[in-house]
Amino acid sequence: MKHRIIHPEGWAPARGYANGVLTRGGVLYTGGQIGWNAQQVFEARDFVGQMRQALRNVVAVVRAAGGEVEDITRLNWYVTDKHEYLARQKEVGEAYRQVLGRHFPAMTMVVVAGLIEDEALVEIEAVAEIAGSGG
Repeated sequence: MKHRIIHPEGWAPARGYANGVLTRGGVLYTGGQIGWNAQQVFEARDFVGQMRQALRNVVAVVRAAGGEVEDITRLNWYVTDKHEYLARQKEVGEAYRQVLGRHFPAMTMVVVAGLIEDEALVEIEAVAEIAGSGG
């Protein structure tokens, strides 16, 4: 098998996508993670709360693949409201550090008109290099 599908234990089934794909070479690509919990329920309705949960979801996929936060090499962010993101920079930074500490991979942020889940305010995808995973 060329790759392994990653799905954190206890999560609701992913329908039509994979939460993560780990290659034989140890590169993990996460699917876009939004601000819902493992049962696909939004607990937060605000940007910072959803961002924090989306990052927690990214970390859960990385750990399910055998990696750690420090293995994340890239994050791509898709946000629906640039102005809210900019207005809440201090809170964004605090929430980021709560989840990822002081690990700062390469990042891209794109403002989008909307996301597939109507309640979602942010979607984050990651690439991680997981040493010794062997896919």
